[in-house]
Amino acid sequence: MKAHNKWLTAPLAAGLSAALLSGCGTEQGGGSGSGDGIRVGMSDEILATDPAAGYDPGSWLLFNNVFQSLLAFPKGGSEPEPEAADKCGFTSGSKVYTCTLRDGLTFSNGNPLTSKDVKFSFERALKIADPSGPAPLLSSIASIETPDERTVIFRLKVPDATFPSKIASGAGSIVDHRDYPADALRTDGKATGSGPYKLDSFSETEATFSANPGYKGTAKPKNGAVTLKLYGGDRAALSKGLADGDIDVAYRGLSADDIAALETSDTTDDRGIEVTQGNSAEVQHLVFNVKDPVVGKLGVRKAIAHLVNREELVEDVYKSTATPLYSIVPAGIAGHNTAFFDTYGSPDKAKAKKALRDADITGKVKLTLWSTPSRYGPATDQELKAIAGQLNDSGLFDADVKSVAFDQYEKDIAAGKYGVYVKGWVPDYPDADNFTAPFFGEGNVLGNGYENATITGKILPKTAGIADRAASADEYGQLQDLVAEELPLLPLWQGKQYAVARDDVTGLEWTLDASTVFRFWELKKG
Repeated sequence: MKAHNKWLTAPLAAGLSAALLSGCGTEQGGGSGSGDGIRVGMSDEILATDPAAGYDPGSWLLFNNVFQSLLAFPKGGSEPEPEAADKCGFTSGSKVYTCTLRDGLTFSNGNPLTSKDVKFSFERALKIADPSGPAPLLSSIASIETPDERTVIFRLKVPDATFPSKIASGAGSIVDHRDYPADALRTDGKATGSGPYKLDSFSETEATFSANPGYKGTAKPKNGAVTLKLYGGDRAALSKGLADGDIDVAYRGLSADDIAALETSDTTDDRGIEVTQGNSAEVQHLVFNVKDPVVGKLGVRKAIAHLVNREELVEDVYKSTATPLYSIVPAGIAGHNTAFFDTYGSPDKAKAKKALRDADITGKVKLTLWSTPSRYGPATDQELKAIAGQLNDSGLFDADVKSVAFDQYEKDIAAGKYGVYVKGWVPDYPDADNFTAPFFGEGNVLGNGYENATITGKILPKTAGIADRAASADEYGQLQDLVAEELPLLPLWQGKQYAVARDDVTGLEWTLDASTVFRFWELKKG
């Protein structure tokens, strides 16, 4: 699996690109989509309107609302359920997956949606294989058969029990084969889907959506339209837009300081603004290049693991808008354990010193920590400086921090120039596989030179074939323990999601879950 924009996007609390949404109403049930329009603002860009190209949070927000997938994640749930499909299931172990479509599906342009469109959509994404697209998620597909207009049969190269979760994500978006070229991206900025909303207009500063009257699926829109204002990374403008009433909802972009101030302010309620907290599976890691002459030594990595104080980081830098993370699989995801805490415990200078001495290292270890604020938010530099300070305060390290623009950062990582650097991860789907296979499988996205034959040759193939995902906990536990022992990375924190909006907006609690799906249809104003 190659690097992609989901990996490269800003983490929730780093900046804080949290889901910063609206008041915590409890509106439930169906709706006609005739409610007042909602104005949403976010600092992220939408990098693509074509599902074969987009792999960033802004683009997937659009995909999840404009396109249907065969399956979808229900609000608050991590097990995908039928959406464009009426039913789906495995046969022949976990190597053949068959779906039957709902009857009478149509695209927003009136064209019928059939199995031909499903086959076209998946084969197109794989054929185009855009560097910023989701093709890696679909790489287990060997062939697709369509024996009739409502039946789709996926034959997989290897057992892949996570396949339903993969196609429930933005990677599974179904497009109209009449409106999209088979071997090239659509470039007119338009989108033809069968989801709950239609994309009416799109520019660099704004996208407008209206409820799709021909939609047939599980969503029940509670509003008739959504205007999405794009602030292009300008967090101050996003915050001002909410305060001035230009938008109803601030999504992805307010800083940790903004959130902390709003949560503790006596005037927040008086101003008609509410803050809601939800769960997130977004994480950040300190990555070690195992081929580096300094941190390539396990003793150095162990010493760092014994010194980093996560509690201080999340409190001082992120104002408690994140929680300490002690394994590669975050809390709330089946298979999570606390391998790094079990192995290294609380910060301990004596144990760090012993790790270095056992590796015959007696002098101070000179180290540079590499950061990039342009992708992970301005707090990233502050975070890395805090970590360097923790290392230096031990008297065992001479660490400094260097920060570079994101494009250069990625090029230098690929070239192996950095020994220690930061990475954040936004999950594609809420399964332990998505926190392990991309990092430790063949061609992993970390760029740190780490390989473990037990993980790639035994554990990952075995977990991929276990249809009952809860039954894979032992294998994922073994994987996490191995990673904690060999230290190709050090988990730092797990983000929280927040909603910040005018207090007459309800329904945002149904968007703050580990699926990372921002559900337009759950929002209601007034």
